[in-house]
Amino acid sequence: MAPLYRFAGARAAATTFSSSMFCRYALLKAFSSSSSSSSLKSEVDLKSSMLSGSSAPSRGDRPTDRNVKWVFLGCPGVGKGTYASRLSSLLGVPHIATGDLVREELSSSGPLASQLAEIVRQGKLVSDEIIFDLLSKRLKAGEAKGESGFLLDGFPRTIRQAEIMEGVTDIDLVINLKLREEALLAKCLGRRICSECGGNYNVSCIDIKDKEGRPELYMAPLLPPPNCASKLITRSDDTEEVVKERLRIYKETTQPVEEYYRRRGKLLEFELPGGIPESWPKLLRALNLEDLNHKQSAAA
Repeated sequence: MAPLYRFAGARAAATTFSSSMFCRYALLKAFSSSSSSSSLKSEVDLKSSMLSGSSAPSRGDRPTDRNVKWVFLGCPGVGKGTYASRLSSLLGVPHIATGDLVREELSSSGPLASQLAEIVRQGKLVSDEIIFDLLSKRLKAGEAKGESGFLLDGFPRTIRQAEIMEGVTDIDLVINLKLREEALLAKCLGRRICSECGGNYNVSCIDIKDKEGRPELYMAPLLPPPNCASKLITRSDDTEEVVKERLRIYKETTQPVEEYYRRRGKLLEFELPGGIPESWPKLLRALNLEDLNHKQSAAA
């Protein structure tokens, strides 16, 4: 079965600081003309981290033949982390969520903690400079452990970030997860985290019907195991006011990113038909990964 996505073309990515990397540095500098010097340094660090050990994908490669470089887009609460983490296990590449990086920095009481706390409380977007810095550090740490490839979740969120990313590395595929807004709101308000193990759960039972009362969308709750049930906490930014503001900001800043990748032939639109049991097999089919999933299930 041929892949249901298409690549917009491949660029060779140098693994040493050659003339092509000087060109990319110039590109980064052009995009960063209004940035501070520390922001430019973060972007160059990010470039160096992403280029290490990279190679250009060939048109028609199966996803399992190489170290994939995929991006997940989608509104807050759509399930980017859920599906990216499953694909991470299936493909053996790291799932890197910028939201997790921000929360880790918050809990570390580092120099950015107070600034980030206010941004998160208001539901605003974290600045490019901070995101570049956190992402660069994470990629370098992964490289030191022998990681290659990545599934990015939460980046890029703006056209500027997407343009810089294009100057840094060749993204293979952008998976845009979609879900109707009333379901997104319910999912965000139902999110819970185990304070001990960090597991993510959802207590909302979403059952949307049409005007005639016929079922349109059903998503069962994702309940915790008994040992986590008494330790559930709610994220500080999962209030109705903040969630609605995050959805508004997403439409304003990130939907243009969808169009950016659509024009380049790298965007895979995937409408979630329901919860994980309904959506996961269909996502694998769209990504041409059914065979790999069956093989791993049989070997387990």
